[in-house]
Amino acid sequence: MRLIIGLLFLGITGMVSAQQFTEQDTLRGSITGERAWWDLNYYHLDIEVKPDEKFISGSNTIRYKVLNNEEVLQIDLQPPLKIEKVTQDGKKLDFSSKTNAHFVKLEKPQKVGDINEIVVHYSGHPKEAANAPWDGGFSWKKDDNGKHFVATSCQGLGASVWWPNKDHMYDEVDSMLISVRVPKDLMNVSNGRLRKVTEQTDTKTYHWFVSNPINNYGVNVNIGDYVHFGEKYNGEKGILDMDYYVLRDDLEKAKEHFKDAPKMMKAFEHWFGPYPFYEDSFKLVQVPYLGMEHQSSVTYGNQWKKGYLGRDLSSSGWGLKFDFIIIHEAGHEWFANNITYKDAADMWVHEGFTSYSENLFLDYHYGKEAASDYVIGLRQNIRNDRPVIGTYNVNKEGSSDMYYKGSNLLHTIRQLVDDDEKWREILRGLNRDFYHQTVTTQQIEEYIAKKSGLDLSKIFDQYLRTTDIPVFEYEVDENVLKYRYNKVVDGFEMPLIIYLGEKAHELQPTTEWKTDKINGLPSIKVDRNFYVETKRLN
Repeated sequence: MRLIIGLLFLGITGMVSAQQFTEQDTLRGSITGERAWWDLNYYHLDIEVKPDEKFISGSNTIRYKVLNNEEVLQIDLQPPLKIEKVTQDGKKLDFSSKTNAHFVKLEKPQKVGDINEIVVHYSGHPKEAANAPWDGGFSWKKDDNGKHFVATSCQGLGASVWWPNKDHMYDEVDSMLISVRVPKDLMNVSNGRLRKVTEQTDTKTYHWFVSNPINNYGVNVNIGDYVHFGEKYNGEKGILDMDYYVLRDDLEKAKEHFKDAPKMMKAFEHWFGPYPFYEDSFKLVQVPYLGMEHQSSVTYGNQWKKGYLGRDLSSSGWGLKFDFIIIHEAGHEWFANNITYKDAADMWVHEGFTSYSENLFLDYHYGKEAASDYVIGLRQNIRNDRPVIGTYNVNKEGSSDMYYKGSNLLHTIRQLVDDDEKWREILRGLNRDFYHQTVTTQQIEEYIAKKSGLDLSKIFDQYLRTTDIPVFEYEVDENVLKYRYNKVVDGFEMPLIIYLGEKAHELQPTTEWKTDKINGLPSIKVDRNFYVETKRLN
């Protein structure tokens, strides 16, 4: 998520016109040689969290398949956490470090096709989140009863801020066991399904198993004085377990407020296809920050309010019909957790589609006009400060406009498709054909173009790779309408619906002036569902 920090602190971000990237940016953001030769298969993250000391310790077992004969393997872990030792087959290995990147020298021959493991032992005081989830790490809080209330968040910053892993999005682990030891009076909730709880003298260890591929930042730890309730949802793939974990004192509020969750599931299964993680269940987990899209363990901290902390981001009124965090973060189960970007530069694939999912939730439950009011209202938050696509291979996302500009781009494409069933099938097809995959924006763009039968290349270039919004310029001279597009990329062509008085009229503007005959001097208005600016020249 890491939503709308540009909106909340307008003018703070996006002021730097150019950025110098470091070796650390490249080591984090590129598929280095020390990453490319091995394919992730399985993690067992086994840690103890000591809230009194704000300290964690433990290990991560990393199972992988050998793709090429190499002998140096890159693992990522951010200071102040330290790797204590790395072993393979019980033998301690040497490693060297470049701040966040650690290069393990393997002694065992790495034969193509073999499945091998290393175990990384580590400990320390992890980075404390200053403003979760935007500035991530561990959130060490306490509830109103003085009990520890702890959670992790790490999108963008990287999962290596709290556990050692292959911290690049291109290679998702196939499955994962998460074992977390906590004080006996607390509970840990993580991703997937709870396999068992083991008791020690003063602690309990909660073992959660994820049977589906999961991205690094989707893994989470949530610790608190939780109570549980849930329901069975009859979905497209059968019965889905929907489980809710909230602080003890908030149980009654949650039972009422979380009624948005099955409404969300109904709308999104309609538009996007089956929930992608039936095997791992769906969970909402209360946390001491706003919330995030952790896979099958979606976190919630919207203070039991409709909208975004009680605000309607669209100023349309429709944004107060639902709890923003439940709808938005759960929408990421399809776009972020099912379909995951390979490079952070393509983060719009997560955020643009998920911002658009809010619109589709309204469409399903309240109708197309309500949905249009909402998504068009979001345009007031678009800054056009930087392109939506970021810089590749350095873990650099684009502008925060990826949310609202991304959703309005998709809303505009829906108008061009002009067939809601076809549009729905495109969205469902994305989640079916890229099921549990990592993707590039190019793959997504080409898929939508192919399935729609439209040439959308210049439209994607315009909205994703420039900061200009197309300007529809026109003049009226007696019975002649003269028009064109301005401030567009070379070759930009996009059909447009205008209203001559009350009558709809389709135009095919380009960068060249065109003329149409009109009767009389009717009022001229561009269909609001197309994200363009309008300028009359006379």
